[in-house]
Amino acid sequence: NVKLLVTVGGDDTASTANRIARFLEMKRYPIANIHVPKTIDNDLPLPAGTPTFGYESAKDKGAVIGRAVYVDARTSGNWFVLAAMGRSAGHLAFGIGEACHYPMIVIPEMFNKTEITVGKIVNLVISSIIKRKIMGMDYGAAVISEGVFHALSEEEIRKSGIHFTYDEHGHPELGKVSKAHIFNDLIEKKLKELRLKVKSRPVELGYEIRCQTPIAYDLTYCSELGIGIYKLFTEGRTGCMIYVDSEGNVSPLYLRDLQDPETGKIPPRLVDIHSDKFASVVENILNAVTPADYEAAKAYVPDPETYDFHKILNWN
Repeated sequence: NVKLLVTVGGDDTASTANRIARFLEMKRYPIANIHVPKTIDNDLPLPAGTPTFGYESAKDKGAVIGRAVYVDARTSGNWFVLAAMGRSAGHLAFGIGEACHYPMIVIPEMFNKTEITVGKIVNLVISSIIKRKIMGMDYGAAVISEGVFHALSEEEIRKSGIHFTYDEHGHPELGKVSKAHIFNDLIEKKLKELRLKVKSRPVELGYEIRCQTPIAYDLTYCSELGIGIYKLFTEGRTGCMIYVDSEGNVSPLYLRDLQDPETGKIPPRLVDIHSDKFASVVENILNAVTPADYEAAKAYVPDPETYDFHKILNWN
């Protein structure tokens, strides 16, 4: 009487599935455990280029909202500050920002050479505002991943002025607060200090983007995953995550091979900031202050170097 246990979700659920699989194996229970990589965060360690179920639909809905917001920014001459979901990685914010050609995208992976602080997040957006002014554009939009909050120290969280409650995994319950409003308030305060006349508005990309009607890609993908689970089950597979490649071929990814040997948890898949794709977005889509802009930037701030994109991130 072999039974099947299917777990569905992101990295925390995958880690739980991994512990279940190990327990069942140790007790020799005849139960197969197969995990489905379902999360709009796209942060499960599938082979490169393979999204998690739900990500493409959420990105599509986020881009629809993001494009409308950008049109509003252009016609009203304002700036908008968007916050996108993504607790452990910035895939969603990056994907939406890339699709909408936002002049500033802020994700936790960008801070690979420096500590994430509230001041640096704010200065990245200010950098874009200054650069756009130099370019003759008084409008724009920035999208920030909520994941930056997870990397902030307790002191930095206190600086943000928000008091979080925490879930059973010890993560701040970000869904209970508007990250866009927090970021927007902090940016407005900085703009006032600099005496820059810029109006900004917050937009929270929240739960609605994970509850929309799936796009055709995810409808097909979900069917392939469901059928694939049965295939793996009939083959006697267990303790694994299902993987369906671009040709529809099904194979198992064993959780024991993905886990951190010390914690037993499945580490999240991060945005690859060393990829040509990421470099292309930084070089061709983002607008931010560089050394070539210092002289022109002095018309807006006395210390342009403080808002140099690469210096903020400590990139060479």
